[in-house]
Amino acid sequence: MIEIPSDLHRDVVPLAFLLGTWEGAGVYDFPGSEKCNFGQEVVFRHDGRPFLEFRSRTWVLDEQGEKVRPLENEHSFWRITSNQHGTSGEREIEVSSVRDDGTVEIWYGKLHDGKPQIDLATDAVARIEGAPAYSGGKRLYGMVKEELLWVGEKAAPEVPLRPYMSAQLKKVLSPAKLIQDINDLPDDGIAFFR
Repeated sequence: MIEIPSDLHRDVVPLAFLLGTWEGAGVYDFPGSEKCNFGQEVVFRHDGRPFLEFRSRTWVLDEQGEKVRPLENEHSFWRITSNQHGTSGEREIEVSSVRDDGTVEIWYGKLHDGKPQIDLATDAVARIEGAPAYSGGKRLYGMVKEELLWVGEKAAPEVPLRPYMSAQLKKVLSPAKLIQDINDLPDDGIAFFR
């Protein structure tokens, strides 16, 4: 069930399904880099203004699922814009993003009507001198059976656009929500199991 916070700006209510902390694992595979499994923590939050803040941290996992080292971090801001093309049933999304490797991206895409799915593609990419070669990408985010799934595609000057990273994330319950659920149990706690 999707809860919509009372202080969420009305412009981003359609993105409410993203709110919260998500954790899980995925696969990274791009030519010129080591193929690996990775762990990920994603946080979508809001502060009442007309955007969501996105933070993602990923780390390489060993064969036992233990953290080995950081993989990449990203910080971005997600907004819903007016529909520029007059297409009914879809809302346009814009994302401004910065990565820890010195890459800055502007993404545009759409939120599908009737299903929690977002398609994004880069519109602009800027890199500092030491950043890895990168010329653009696409992403697909979707909620499936209360899990957040995503896949990223990436292109570089010598590599055509191809899938390179994907993950399956589960929502992490906040302690406040857990306490609220405990308070809803009968006084003795045992009656719940009868």
